[in-house]
Amino acid sequence: MKHSNAEILQEYGPFPGVNQVGGVTFDGQRVWFASGDRLNALDPASGELVHSIDVAAHAGTAFDGRYLFQIAEDRIHKIDPETGKILSSIPAPGGGGDSGLAWAEGTLWVGQYRDRKIHQVDPETGVVLRTIESNRFVTGVSWVDGELWHATWEGDNSDVRRIDPETGKVLQKLDMPPDTAVSGLESDGGERFFCGGGNSGKIRAIRRPHETA
Repeated sequence: MKHSNAEILQEYGPFPGVNQVGGVTFDGQRVWFASGDRLNALDPASGELVHSIDVAAHAGTAFDGRYLFQIAEDRIHKIDPETGKILSSIPAPGGGGDSGLAWAEGTLWVGQYRDRKIHQVDPETGVVLRTIESNRFVTGVSWVDGELWHATWEGDNSDVRRIDPETGKVLQKLDMPPDTAVSGLESDGGERFFCGGGNSGKIRAIRRPHETA
């Protein structure tokens, strides 16, 4: 396993009226993040909030290329980012103990925090297709370039790790500084991960390492 310290590239926030950052996703231009009673859109170039949607937003957030998905207590809502309208809803697999959320391969991937699991879920029905075990509390989940990454937050320590999607084996680990929690996690598809900062109210961009030949 490759093991190193996370390289923090940038910090955003804290933001007005935001006490807690949950899920994080990226639509190609804006970083969306959950803050309890609303979804917020951040311009990562300027660091400014550019939009918000008043909707229950307690945990993970995902984007499928057109729509947002948001965990709200024990449900996952599909939301139109332009209108803020909830289009449909499915049960969350953890029944309210859910954390991270990601979109990949036409399905949703849902972290289950204290149960240390990641579920692959049918986005239409909520049926669990398969489950991957972790050995730490799971927060954010992100797929990028065929790699499955997730964040952990246990005690005062967080890390971001790449795991084998078949076995759950940890392949790579990036340790965050002490007392720097990671709630949501999403890649920008390139060099960065955006990390929700939990009760710091911040979002941090860290460098995504690449395999070297």
